Amino acid sequence: MSSRDTANVLWFKELHREDVNLVGGKSSSLGEMTSEMDVPVPYGFATTARAYRYFMHQTGLNDKVNTLLESIKDYEDSDELHSICEQIRNLIVSATMPNDLAQDIKTAYAELAKQMDQDDPFVAVRSSATAEDLPNASFAGQQESYLNIKGAADVVNRVQQCYSSLFTDRATYYRHKQHFPHEKVALSAAVQMMISSKASGIMFSVNVANGDASKIVIDAIFGLGEYIVLGKVTPDHFVIDKQSMKIVEKNIIKQSVELVRVPNGGTKEQAVPAKLQEQPALTDSQVIELAGYAKEIERHYGGYMDMEYALDANANRLWIVQARPETVWSQRKKEKNNATGDAVADKNVVDEADAKIIVRGLPASPGLASGVVHVIDDPSDIDKFKQGEVLVTLMTSPDWVPAMKKAAAIITNNGGMTCHAAIVSREMQIPCIVGTESKNMAATDALKTGDVVTVDAKNGVVYQGKVAGLLKKTNQTASAAGQVVAAETFAPTATGVMMNLGDPELADKYASLPADGIGLMREEFLWTSYIHEHPLYLIDQGHPEKVVNMLADGIAKVVRAMAPRPVVLRLSGFKSSEYRKLKGGEKYEPHESADLLGWRGASRYYDPKYIGAFKLELAAVKKVRNEFGLKNLNVMIPFVRTVEEAQKVTDIMRNEGLTRNADFKIYMMAEIPSNIILADQFNQFIDGYSIGSNDLTMLLLGCDRNNDKVANLFDERNLAVKRAIRHLIVTAHKDGKTVSICGQTPSEYPEFTNFLIQSGIDYVSVNPDMVKETKRNVAHFEQRIMLDKATGRGLHDQTDYDW
Repeated sequence: MSSRDTANVLWFKELHREDVNLVGGKSSSLGEMTSEMDVPVPYGFATTARAYRYFMHQTGLNDKVNTLLESIKDYEDSDELHSICEQIRNLIVSATMPNDLAQDIKTAYAELAKQMDQDDPFVAVRSSATAEDLPNASFAGQQESYLNIKGAADVVNRVQQCYSSLFTDRATYYRHKQHFPHEKVALSAAVQMMISSKASGIMFSVNVANGDASKIVIDAIFGLGEYIVLGKVTPDHFVIDKQSMKIVEKNIIKQSVELVRVPNGGTKEQAVPAKLQEQPALTDSQVIELAGYAKEIERHYGGYMDMEYALDANANRLWIVQARPETVWSQRKKEKNNATGDAVADKNVVDEADAKIIVRGLPASPGLASGVVHVIDDPSDIDKFKQGEVLVTLMTSPDWVPAMKKAAAIITNNGGMTCHAAIVSREMQIPCIVGTESKNMAATDALKTGDVVTVDAKNGVVYQGKVAGLLKKTNQTASAAGQVVAAETFAPTATGVMMNLGDPELADKYASLPADGIGLMREEFLWTSYIHEHPLYLIDQGHPEKVVNMLADGIAKVVRAMAPRPVVLRLSGFKSSEYRKLKGGEKYEPHESADLLGWRGASRYYDPKYIGAFKLELAAVKKVRNEFGLKNLNVMIPFVRTVEEAQKVTDIMRNEGLTRNADFKIYMMAEIPSNIILADQFNQFIDGYSIGSNDLTMLLLGCDRNNDKVANLFDERNLAVKRAIRHLIVTAHKDGKTVSICGQTPSEYPEFTNFLIQSGIDYVSVNPDMVKETKRNVAHFEQRIMLDKATGRGLHDQTDYDW
């Protein structure tokens, strides 16, 4: 057993995300960001799960707790549940912590004080359950956090209170409902330097309202972040586009109160200064900075993330204080509309055309439902709430979960997209609208108990009565999934419309789109989502099969879903800085000042330092094609600088049993000027090209595509780029080679798609959300070409594309 397994305290810098069993989800995530990522995390330490179990054993509490839990007859009886849980918490808080454990915590706090260069610094003590924040079991937020704590004795006391919070009503109820054994959960306390927050909030790397993965959502309030989770304050709401990194939606809400630190410890509520109440809590530049951290954290973890942040009042600096997997869209990946209300009397049914909107709010959890309103102003009335009613209240809190579980839909006056009601509703797949007060009409004023309403939580609208037409459409959609797509018609096109895809989990969802195949499957996603470890590290550890098996399984999901349509897998294209962030990568990766132009793509594959790893990728491709029998898989080589590189890489592939033939194509990314200029020579080693317009534009115009100082000069529609593409198509076609494009440009600029078709491109490959629109655009442009040729009266493009 290692010293880490027997330690009572571990520092964030010693922790990694795989340490969930040691310190829980929150603490291991803080450790991962501290030790592996370049994001600002307040430093601190964590007590371990071992320390919790030692405490429970030494104090003799295990048997007492189990006896009390076994005495619960009905977990749905909130009074009984509350009584037993309160007894358990009192037992834990009143116990005496073993001296050695208490001393370890005090010693760590003293060391933290030295790091902060303060005597008795203020810290936050946050609970981190070892079962929380797992992708398939969201236990987050069910235990307590204590802010503005000062002094070693108080820190020890708060750690013990964190232990007791494992047995709050909500946490105990949740574990029971999830069939998660109580004894399998332990608690770590993260002790972290306290940020004097002048603003704080929550952000998601996916739009939690609708599952749009191309967006980042940030909610912000003044003061400490607790009021955003409790729904006490409706936050400012920002939506940022991941591709352009621009704010595409902004909703600023008047905020009258905030929770702030008290100088001598603790917190208090106070009024937001009048001049700030209608001002945004964050500047646009701070929102964009946070979005950058969100992208980096999502990229590192390889999945949707739920994060918390704080803006330091003293240094005006942003800090990331928590990151965990987002649990709803990560698992569902699809809406589940919930239509109820069949028992509502027919006299309440209204036609869709006559439907009257009575209240609006923020669409927190999508879905559509109808039912009888039950307004609850006082939490003591929760037990009166009945199955299938529409819950209307000021806000919810953890103790409301049993009632929320019964609701057909939930509507609250306060709260934002990341408040308690929103998060829990999404987990339970209950339609939910929050923050109605921010839309000028509080739900509790507009609705009364006994009203019949229809809740359209996808659009944040509540209708009077039962709108049968809306409910019928929802039922038809739910019962005939796929028929909507089948009913759409798309004209056949000579130019293929392919799809870009990274996440294998989305393959089944998008397989029904009218795409002609996958023009770009990014292998990098498989590394960040499934493997997480550097290939050379795995080879040295004696586990090369992990690379082969996990790559093959991920690739096969996409290839099976799309069969018999072709799938083009782009072989690994990480830059050195990205490889270095994989576990063990630091040993194998150079530090390059300009890794966009460094050791990436083909230059790795034949390098003696890396060729062993490349052969594992090829073995995975062979496994998919030969063992799984999925012959619709082809590959693409990225960033090939010279003709000699093309020959070296294809020679390696041939020696490994992957030879170009009628059933197996090898393509090359066209993203370097040399690829265009020497296309006549590259042709002999490949079957075709896929234009990477981002890198090609960068290298033709000399613009670092990651540098916002020259962003205004970066434009794929520049004539230099168009001439290069036209020349490539002509040169490739002379030797019977195909040309496609997998960059973002056809998705953003339909007129660019027209240029590509006029130039004779064979395929365009776009993101899933643009497949249908691009399919129609391509058909339109092709018909225009035929019409112009037939009449001789078409517009003449005056631009000279030859060089």
